[in-house]
Amino acid sequence: MRQFKIEEPDRALADRLQNKIDNLTKPKGSLGRLEELALQVGLIQQTLTPRLTAPCNVVFAADHGIADEGVSLSPKEVTRQMISNFLSGGAGVNFLARQHGFSLQVVDAGVDFDFPPVEGLINRKIRKGTRNFLYEPAMTLEEMERAIEVGADVVTDCHRRGCNVISFGEMGIGNTSASSMWMTCLTGIPLHDCVGAGSGLDASGISHKERVLAEALQRYPGSSDVCEVMRYFGGYEMVMAVGGMLRAAELGMVVLVDGFIMTNCILAASKLYPAVLAYAVFGHQGDEAGHARVLRYLGAKPLLSLSLRLGEGTGAICAYPILASAVRMINEMNTFDNAQVTKYF
Repeated sequence: MRQFKIEEPDRALADRLQNKIDNLTKPKGSLGRLEELALQVGLIQQTLTPRLTAPCNVVFAADHGIADEGVSLSPKEVTRQMISNFLSGGAGVNFLARQHGFSLQVVDAGVDFDFPPVEGLINRKIRKGTRNFLYEPAMTLEEMERAIEVGADVVTDCHRRGCNVISFGEMGIGNTSASSMWMTCLTGIPLHDCVGAGSGLDASGISHKERVLAEALQRYPGSSDVCEVMRYFGGYEMVMAVGGMLRAAELGMVVLVDGFIMTNCILAASKLYPAVLAYAVFGHQGDEAGHARVLRYLGAKPLLSLSLRLGEGTGAICAYPILASAVRMINEMNTFDNAQVTKYF
């Protein structure tokens, strides 16, 4: 599998960054999380004057064999239908991308449909959907390695266009089931606490979903090794996101983390390369049952809590203005000395 060189940002600059933040015209610490974010971005970029440039949201899309077991309220064809919606500009992520100046990349990672050549769709299809992990591994080792490689390459392309802050979204009916399996296997949190409503299951539907996943877990012959878990239960779009997150960290980019599924992707990425978390800004805590639990496991502090559960990168993009405010703070606020204001703390 592709190897990445990901290191914790050098903290030699931390004292100078903190001193600059502390000497802006405000009581020390009074801008709270903005100050923490400014320090984080300054360390990622190794500068006292960080910048956010050409923000991009990448939506990876793929189908899941487990969807055949009725674990989602939405039918499988919604995946391909939503691809068309993304490309026409009518999805939730589209208006947010327009509002906040994000470019949008849509990648066919493994949709069970033959798309004609269409402008705006990046064809990186591994296979027409994963296999049904109730009965067999979702993907082969070679497919998993290819998905990691593709995700990394997509991020490299974004970086070449000047992007230094990136978010990831997903589209794939059944992917909350795959995410629940990653979560329970990689954290040890009981499956019951990892399973939620997905796109809108009622109590009966959630119970059925949990029974199917419990049976799949019982049949799983593997271990808690992260690559084995990713391969056996994952979706191509999820593995591509893992590869994308790792490449973004390797390139020194800020990674805005979206909802339940993308949080489980950064969880998997961190099991491979723990330092990736230093580059992650968690956008929001959504309504999916396991999201708060996996965030706590990671020690993450999400910026927003808006009861979102759409995916696509929507929560990450919603949080972007807060990150942008933190960068504006450190660059645009005056210091006590420059403003000739008496330091009042």
